[in-house]
Amino acid sequence: MSSISTSKNLTPIGPVGGKIVESLANLPPIILGGGIFNYQYHERPDDLQCSNILKRCFELGIRAIDTSAYYGPSEGILGEGLEAIKDVYPRDSYYLCTKAGRDYEKGFDYSKEWIRESVIRSCQRLKTSYLDVVYLHDIEFVPTSGIIEALTELFKLKNSGVIRHVGITGYPVKLLVQVAQLVKDNKAISNGEPLDIVLSYSNLCLQNTTLKSYISGFEDAGIKCILNASPLSMSLLRSGTVHDFHPADEKLKKTAADAAKYTASEGVELASLATRFAYREWEPRPTVFGLSSVEEVEQAVDEFWASKDSKTSLKDGKLVQHVQHIFGETLNSVWESGIPHEDLN
Repeated sequence: MSSISTSKNLTPIGPVGGKIVESLANLPPIILGGGIFNYQYHERPDDLQCSNILKRCFELGIRAIDTSAYYGPSEGILGEGLEAIKDVYPRDSYYLCTKAGRDYEKGFDYSKEWIRESVIRSCQRLKTSYLDVVYLHDIEFVPTSGIIEALTELFKLKNSGVIRHVGITGYPVKLLVQVAQLVKDNKAISNGEPLDIVLSYSNLCLQNTTLKSYISGFEDAGIKCILNASPLSMSLLRSGTVHDFHPADEKLKKTAADAAKYTASEGVELASLATRFAYREWEPRPTVFGLSSVEEVEQAVDEFWASKDSKTSLKDGKLVQHVQHIFGETLNSVWESGIPHEDLN
């Protein structure tokens, strides 16, 4: 790990500068989530000063970016931001990951023709000739036959060098494990090669730690890299209002609000506690975090190092115990997402 410190005396979370290696084992512990450059989170995502955010991320060792064709203008905004700093941070100095199969305008299309077209378009938007990772996006909404068709095409793109690693994303963790095992067992999809990476969201957070119980299942399916996204569960685990699009029921939203009130009474912001909790629980695996300003980047790094401090960890442990008691029967509860996949049971 680099010992370089920035002008604000923040120690980077990993190496700064130089070429990355192709192995996903070297992904940084924090990955910049590109969903933040989308209309769901910001009315004017073009105003977020993307190049400054990227520059600060790279200065602090956050050398990986996650986005999607589904995130509206995100790929284009990131492409322009990366172009603006390419003289200092060339393409081989960071990991670039996106998703295909769910499109901002088209919705779901897992046909092999669209998967290929989407990947090529993502390369154009992101101003790159290759992508370190391409995931099949939100697989729970598409029948198994469509998943197989799309993944087969992604592995063909991997063999041609356009993609370096193939993965899947979704909310229901059990389904992710089942599809990962299907890929490993079905040589027609990938010639017996397992998926490289899996990403799930809101399943390793202060309210829900379901993802941890499936680690061995992913490993049995040959997955070497498991990512946790949205440690704040898409705005649920913070003070203030929850985003309108959040699928949680009112009972869960109310208990989260009660938890935020409790931590505030103890002088702690729920989002900070939840961030440190996710870092600790998922270490050393990477966490994908949407960061919409330089200040949020620096705060994420601050919380990363705070999560390793013994005194902070001791204090947090007591708060976490009380917060999870507040969640009560909603602790580890999940919401419905997707369609049945009875052929995989």
